[in-house]
Amino acid sequence: MRRIYALVLYSIKLDKLQVTVSKMGKILISPSILSSDFGNLREVIKELDSCKVDRIHIDVMDGIFVPNITIGPVVIASIRNATKIPFETHLMIEHPDKYIKSFADAGSDTIIVHYESKHDLRKTIDMIKSLNKKVGISIKPKTPFNAIKEYLPYTDLLLIMSVEPGFGGQSFMEDSIAKIKEAREYIDKNSYKTIIAVDGGLDIQNSKRVADAGANEIIAGSAIFNSGNISQKINDFKNL
Repeated sequence: MRRIYALVLYSIKLDKLQVTVSKMGKILISPSILSSDFGNLREVIKELDSCKVDRIHIDVMDGIFVPNITIGPVVIASIRNATKIPFETHLMIEHPDKYIKSFADAGSDTIIVHYESKHDLRKTIDMIKSLNKKVGISIKPKTPFNAIKEYLPYTDLLLIMSVEPGFGGQSFMEDSIAKIKEAREYIDKNSYKTIIAVDGGLDIQNSKRVADAGANEIIAGSAIFNSGNISQKINDFKNL
């Protein structure tokens, strides 16, 4: 009798585990091309296409919002026809509203804006949606999760930065784990469909912890492009 009871309890636990796994879904792998070879960018995109990554993350910086300058819509348009993989365009710029249509027209599928930028975030969300693009909101390490709660019902993706935005190759900030857990608990509690993405200093080891904390999407740059074997490293991330 005790054995039957124990088996029933074990079965219930397995069912609960299955529900949790089903709710989270698979972990999306999104290489950040910030750390790639910009002199050979089209071939980089083709290689990522052959690796069947889930998304391609594109960092756009204006030298004002962050102390670095990267690429603009023209570059995105030039690589758009090299793959059908969705482009996530992360606008680390001071006034994103001025450029959203340009990045949408260039071929971005998801447009991510920062909570900390100078704009009316609700209007920015509506602008992105009016262009039939998915909406992402990003927060810097020092910005609390509470700051963006009210926007989550209208948001497809929440990007939690685990380094200060601006440069690749930085070290992962450990206190990001608590923020990921807080976001996961709140999103699940309210039955939102918002994906939690994490970007900054991610490697195989800390990505496992990030996924366990509740992230749906891993964004990695240096760990992939400086590995010496891009396809093998992407496979390692997929096996998380």
